[in-house]
Amino acid sequence: MEKQKAIAKAEKVLYKVYNRFPVVFDSGKGVRLYDTDGGEYLDFGAGIAVMGLGYDYPGFNDAVKAQIDKVFHLSNLFYNEPSIEAGEKLLQVSGMEKVFFTNSGTEAIEGALKIAKRYAYNKGMGTDYEIIAMKRSFHGRSLGALSVTGNDHYQIPFAPLIPNIRFADFNDLDSVKALWSDKTCAVIMETIQGEGGIYPAKEEFIKGVRELCDQSDALLILDEIQCGMGRSGSMFAWQGYGVKPDVMTAAKALGNGVPIGAFLAAGKAASAMEPGDHGATYGGNPLVCAAACKVLDIFEQDHIVEHVNEIGAYLWKKLDELTEKYDFITDHRGKGLIQGLEFTLPVGPIVTNALLEQKLVLISAGANIIRFVPPLVIHEADVDEMVKRLEAAITAVVK
Repeated sequence: MEKQKAIAKAEKVLYKVYNRFPVVFDSGKGVRLYDTDGGEYLDFGAGIAVMGLGYDYPGFNDAVKAQIDKVFHLSNLFYNEPSIEAGEKLLQVSGMEKVFFTNSGTEAIEGALKIAKRYAYNKGMGTDYEIIAMKRSFHGRSLGALSVTGNDHYQIPFAPLIPNIRFADFNDLDSVKALWSDKTCAVIMETIQGEGGIYPAKEEFIKGVRELCDQSDALLILDEIQCGMGRSGSMFAWQGYGVKPDVMTAAKALGNGVPIGAFLAAGKAASAMEPGDHGATYGGNPLVCAAACKVLDIFEQDHIVEHVNEIGAYLWKKLDELTEKYDFITDHRGKGLIQGLEFTLPVGPIVTNALLEQKLVLISAGANIIRFVPPLVIHEADVDEMVKRLEAAITAVVK
């Protein structure tokens, strides 16, 4: 279908909740995307940190196709081998004890919140308990996930949300302590804030929150939907701090584009839920779990996390050079292959120029931060090419 006709048809039939760029992508290979006009793009957005292995990674497509030829959905009234294998592998790399597969990261957050509420209820706290979340956070668009998302812009049109949510300042332990009460049943936060501006947790902060939870028998929930699956340079970002959550969420790169998420629990949280407390018709079906199994196999066999540490250091060096070169770039934050540059000006025009003129896919994190979450399989040459195209976009916009 010709591009303009496709865009016109999309505007007619699709619910208008996205402001899309005027590009119709058709295929991908490696870390490149191709549009319907034959244009080739360097992808440093990875479908918002989803395509960890890039496009058409050797063996991945074949594993998904093989499962389609067997069976790709069974109800959770029965067992299926791919879900068992994916669960076993995910628990092994995370060190958690139980897993529930969902269709998305947002659904994983919903399940994590339900564990916290059920755990509090089981302790005899009734329903009069509180959850501490973080300002600037982003956990998803469903009503439960919105309730713990610390951004009024997302929340206000959909109030009232879940009550008894208190918002602390990320990386400020005193602000968490100031909100703590005998009603506090859980703390939820991203190990590295993504949408809020690429802010990694400080070690003393995350360890301090862990200690507060231990002292009060509250649960620590860590959202690893974007920063997990190797992106930070550890399989899960919290592993780099030596702090283990009671509950964690994963999604995005877990399926490399196949829609799958998970919430995982350990210790006292692993037995909080009972049969009938939760469910998902499509959650953990054979197709998505076969994809997750293959992703986890590839991560181990091809040493993906080790590669992230190597290429992440190179990306850091090159972005640091940009930061020093331009006085309107004021900060550089992140870990591994989740990094951000903060500007004194809106980055929307730069991102748009990069896409339309330089054939470079970038995404923002708020109005003035460019977020770098490329496929985890990029190489130094890809970083060099990205910087070249980004500089061209910057100079075209900032005159």
